[in-house]
Amino acid sequence: MITLYGIPNCDTVKKARTWLDQAGLDYQFHDFKKAGLDKGTVDLWLKQVSWEILVNKKGMTWRNLSDASKASVVSAATATTLMLENTSVIKRPVLCIKDQVLVGFDADLYKKSLNA
Repeated sequence: MITLYGIPNCDTVKKARTWLDQAGLDYQFHDFKKAGLDKGTVDLWLKQVSWEILVNKKGMTWRNLSDASKASVVSAATATTLMLENTSVIKRPVLCIKDQVLVGFDADLYKKSLNA
């Protein structure tokens, strides 16, 4: 089972979706703006990827947070709270392949991980 998490209007998510489509891979797209995101999913991601990778500190969402909000993100627990409250702060896309988690889009890594 392959699930791609993100938002449809994100350029990087669009690239990932195009790559998956061109590779002929069957996947489920989870729009976390519309469908939300639950703590269990984030906890599963955090078993494989650090919160420092999942929280996109280069994006506008992070930059628009108050200094106090930014300073409060110091652990997986506080990052999880932020990601659940504001999914736009998550680096996109997040690709889940069974129990493997890839963050961002890298065609070579996708190809290797998906044997495509």
